[in-house]
Parts: sequence; structure tokens; C-alpha cells
Amino acid sequence: MRLLFTSLGSFGHTFPLVPLAVAAREAGHDVVFATSEDFLPQLTKAGLDTAAAGLAIKDAFGQAFGQVFGDAGPPGPPGDIPREVLFPVVAKVFGELMPKRFLADLLPLFEHVRPDLVVSEAGNSGGAFAALKAGLPVVSHGFGRVSTGDPMTTMIREAILSHAGELGIEVGEDLTFGGPFVDICPESVQDPDFLARTHRVPLRPVGWSEPGELPPGVLDKRRPLVYLTLGTAMGHAGVLGEAIAGLSGLDVDVLVATGPSLPEDALGEVPANVRLEAWVPQAALLPHVDLVVHHGGSGTTLGAFGEGLPQLLLPQGADQFTNADAVFAAGVGDRLLGAEVTAEAVATKARHLLTDTAVRDAARALAAEVAAMPSPADVAAELPTLA
Repeated sequence: MRLLFTSLGSFGHTFPLVPLAVAAREAGHDVVFATSEDFLPQLTKAGLDTAAAGLAIKDAFGQAFGQVFGDAGPPGPPGDIPREVLFPVVAKVFGELMPKRFLADLLPLFEHVRPDLVVSEAGNSGGAFAALKAGLPVVSHGFGRVSTGDPMTTMIREAILSHAGELGIEVGEDLTFGGPFVDICPESVQDPDFLARTHRVPLRPVGWSEPGELPPGVLDKRRPLVYLTLGTAMGHAGVLGEAIAGLSGLDVDVLVATGPSLPEDALGEVPANVRLEAWVPQAALLPHVDLVVHHGGSGTTLGAFGEGLPQLLLPQGADQFTNADAVFAAGVGDRLLGAEVTAEAVATKARHLLTDTAVRDAARALAAEVAAMPSPADVAAELPTLA
């Protein structure tokens, strides 16, 4: 069977599809993974055949911001741009610029690959549009908990629906395009309305990250290890600084993944029990962590679910706020929003999460639920029936 996987080119949108793509290849299927050119090297390291398609997210935002602010671009980081300006830009990027480019690139690629089934990441509506225009069966693949109702998601969805209307394509309520939805979010924390109306194919979230060495002090730790990250796209020196100040006062070691969106010297000197790394192999790191303090990105949230870890979420944008709500409601962590993020508040919340047995028990129960979900190999075996 010939399969074409396609996703937006980003860590949070591409990496969740890698385990199923690898499992499908290992099951004997012909697999090609199509995404923006800047993410093809990572996929090659996973042993996958690749094809360039779509527009890199940073380039799409560059185009959209250029239309608003001119050649100089935005005056500061996305978190400092007023919502009334930022949200329409985000909607244009995800609802128009990238879908149109993927549609244009994938249609000729289909002629070459001739896939029997397209597995399109849920955020990449252009992948599904191309499959439907070419008369190919398409399966949506989620990247986390389905986010509904927040203003930004609503604007993106409206832009996608408008684009679909121009193409004469009927889109389901959850942008599932009428087919099955491979869902890597455990049922107990998934949106209940989504569960009620969707043909859901559950898939265990298996973390994948580019192979690399764990930093010193992880494998031979002598006290609790706290992992602090704001992800790859929304690094904020002020938020990280407050979190570091709060965590460093506890009897813990703190490993900070600063990510590519912050300059190396953005955080200055840090206390002796804090280690800064631009990047860490997160999937390999999480089994050695005692608490995750993070932005609420879907990959980190689900990774912590799978390892039974308590979480403190400091959401910065997109679906991170609804992920924070879900973590809090499940009893597996806590959250601090906006101006609530102070060193004192981070220290208080982290101290509680490291010692509270009820949180630890809830996190372990959620990890057991994740472990019971079908593996990538199980779902790969089911793919021919979905076509």
C-alpha cells in the first residue's frame, strides 16, 4: 500500500505523525512524508522517504506580518502584539497562506507518488484539500487535544471553511473532512463534544525527537529534576526568568530548554542548580524528570501524560490555554496565566506538585490510560481498512 503523510512543518505538527509513519514503513507499506523543506532533514533521520511541500511556518508568518507591518516586521515578539492584530495574522497563515501552498504542491506530487491513502495532520487543511480534489481517501491525524471555542481557533476555522467553500469542498465540524480521525489524546482528557461526533481511531502518543545525547546530570541525578521549557516557537525571556527564579530556590535541579526562538544570552547568568540548553531530546528526557513546567504545547503535555508526570503550565498562546484547562481539570497539574507568573507563585505551585500524592496518583492513572491505547504498529495494521 502506498501512503503519503503530510503535515505543517513544525515540531508540534510534524513529530506527532512520525511514529505512525515509521510503523507503517516497518509494516511493509511504501511511505512518503511531505512537509516544508526545512523539516525534511529530521524526517530523514527517522528513516523516512520525504518530499518537499508547503510553506515553512516562519516564512508564512513573515509574509503575513509583512503585509501588516511592512518590511521591518512586527515591533516585538508575538506575545506583545495586540490580539486584534495578531489573531487575523494567525488566521491568514493557517487558514489561507499555508493551505493554498500545500494544495498547489501536493497535487502534482500525488501524480508522481500515486498514494492509496493520504494521512494529513489535522492542522494542515491543505493536505486534506489536495487529497479530496484528487479523489483520494484521507485520514486526519491529530497532534493533541482538540481545541474548540477560543477566539484564535475560531478565526482559523472560519478561514479554513472559507477556503474550503472556494474549492467546493465540504468540511466537517472538527475539520475531519468526513473521514476517520487518528487521535493521540487520551479519551479522558479529550473534548467531550469532539468524542461524541467523530469517527475516532485512538493512537497512543509516542514521543519522537531528533536523536541526541542527554545533558550531564540527567542519568545520574541526585535530587528531583524539573524540566522547564516554553517550546520551540513562543520562548519568552521574562516568563522563563520568573520560572527560573522560583524553581532555583527549591531543593531541585532545573534543566531549561530555551528553544530556537530565544537568543543564547537572553537569560543571562543563572543559579548553580539551573542548566540551560538550547535543545534537548525531549522524548528521551521525560522518563528521568520529576516535574514538567512548560507552555502547554500539545507534544509536551501528551509526553508528560505518558510518563505520569505532574505538570505546571504557563500557557503563551494557541491551544496552550485549553491544554492548561484540561491538565487542571484532570487533576494532574496546575497552571499560571499571564501576570500570575511570578517567581513566588511558580515556587509555591511547583513545591506542591512535587509532593502532592493525589496529583501523583492522578498522573499515574492517566499514564496507564495512555499505555493501554493502541500502539503505532496496531494502527498501522488498520490503515488499509481506512482507505
